[in-house]
Amino acid sequence: MESEQNISMMQIVGILRKHIKAIFGTTIVVTLAAIFVTFFVMTPKYSATTQILVNRKLSEDMQSAQFQQVQADVQMISTYKDIITSPTVLKDVNKKVSSYPGYPGSMGALKGSLSISNSQNSQVFSVTAKSTDAGTAAAIANMTAKVFKKKVVKIMSVNNVSIVSEATANTKPVSPRKTLNVIAGIVIGAILGIALAFVRELTDRTVLTESFLTDDLGLISLGTVTEIDQKDIERTVEHKKVQSKLSINKSSRNHRRV
Repeated sequence: MESEQNISMMQIVGILRKHIKAIFGTTIVVTLAAIFVTFFVMTPKYSATTQILVNRKLSEDMQSAQFQQVQADVQMISTYKDIITSPTVLKDVNKKVSSYPGYPGSMGALKGSLSISNSQNSQVFSVTAKSTDAGTAAAIANMTAKVFKKKVVKIMSVNNVSIVSEATANTKPVSPRKTLNVIAGIVIGAILGIALAFVRELTDRTVLTESFLTDDLGLISLGTVTEIDQKDIERTVEHKKVQSKLSINKSSRNHRRV
């Protein structure tokens, strides 16, 4: 079993060495394509985050129920996430940011540009907006938080939402991730090159050595026919023509002498 495995590994290495130029070529092409798409085709996107605190203020005689109220506020965050991305909130936000540069294009796209997250058992959750313009991303996040804070009072009949920190424009793009894309191009190119090498090797039915016929297929070799270069054939033909002319000339001279 070990010998068979060694032979198999040797064959694999042999295939890779045989097609090493094609593998490198494919890797380079795919990597260059990834670089071109990343730097010249993909539009950079920026993100901005605002934080919202859910904390209902209790009267002095209700301080004993503070822990239960905190747990209730934490559980309410799941409901608040749905309210933030609902048409009730996003309709107003969409109207106010529709003229901004980098505007997503529609209310559906605006919803897709927003993401809501929070840590476990935390009363603070974050609203993150993405846009092709850093200022617009911050404006969307802040506008969403403000509209939500105003709307939730009427919807839930509670006033336990406050904005902890407003979003600021961050000029460092979050996508595309240039380094990751280039590395992905190298890896994908190498894998594709190796795959093509094996496909080409497995589909190639050309017999290259006599040992393949005798050792692998168990056939009897009756002889080999070597390939003759076209230039060699032309030289041979030309040489025969010259020899023929010389022979004719020599025969003609001998006949005259006689």
